[in-house]
Amino acid sequence: MRLPVSMILVGLLVSTAASAQEAPADWDLLVDPAKKLTMAYTDFNNGLSLAVRCVDGGYEAIIAGLPPAADLDRRPLTIQFGDDQPAPTQWNVAMDPAIAVSERPAPFARDLREGGRLQIVAPGAAEGGRNLRYVLDLPVSGASIDRTLEACDKPLVDPRDAELAALGDTGLPGGVNWASLPRPSFPSPAVYQAGFAVISCLTEPDGRLRACEVETEHPRDGGFGAAALRATRRARLEDSNAPGAALPLRRILYRTQFRLETESESLVPPSRLRRNLPPSLSRRE
Repeated sequence: MRLPVSMILVGLLVSTAASAQEAPADWDLLVDPAKKLTMAYTDFNNGLSLAVRCVDGGYEAIIAGLPPAADLDRRPLTIQFGDDQPAPTQWNVAMDPAIAVSERPAPFARDLREGGRLQIVAPGAAEGGRNLRYVLDLPVSGASIDRTLEACDKPLVDPRDAELAALGDTGLPGGVNWASLPRPSFPSPAVYQAGFAVISCLTEPDGRLRACEVETEHPRDGGFGAAALRATRRARLEDSNAPGAALPLRRILYRTQFRLETESESLVPPSRLRRNLPPSLSRRE
């Protein structure tokens, strides 16, 4: 039976990463043409590993070595680069609950390539429910991270980064609501019990969506990105203050969590969803 994607990724990090160094010249780079994989990674003495990778045309950014997430869907992490303001962010939980997967991997990778001080705060993850803070000195990546972006046709500079960051957790700009939610069907045949996809789109004046693309999906070979894209064809947005009015051109982002039990998916916040899955999601037998 094929290993889950997260296990493969952890295996690559463990088996190929060199010992943590004070200031390596660049991130370590792994290129495996047979797997269509280009991955840049670095590890730290506190047990964390960071990796960004392009695999078979899909892009991912992960943080490994965190305390296992309490929620199997998403976990909050506060990210601070250098002297920037701390940014509360939501990360997806991989099949291994100690791995967090970025919802906006390419923008995160573009920030990582600059190097310098990175602080990651995992709320409530320390003993007694205290916040757990990691302070990392990132190596500058003059080539390795660029290789991963180029392998997935991601630009090294993208003005969309600021647009996506401004959307917040809802993924919608102010004054815009869903008139008809995207409702993807679970991919068939089912390869995994659960997964997620994050999609970005542009709005049409009549509320339709166009120029949609998969920002990330996990597991990569589960078909979740394609299923989420298909669902955008019937989704509609509307002006929350004047339903029926023409919408200006805006970029939106939506996240879809899939579960085999429900056979479909909604955009209900994870705190309101219930699921009965083991801590480590496995391939369906």
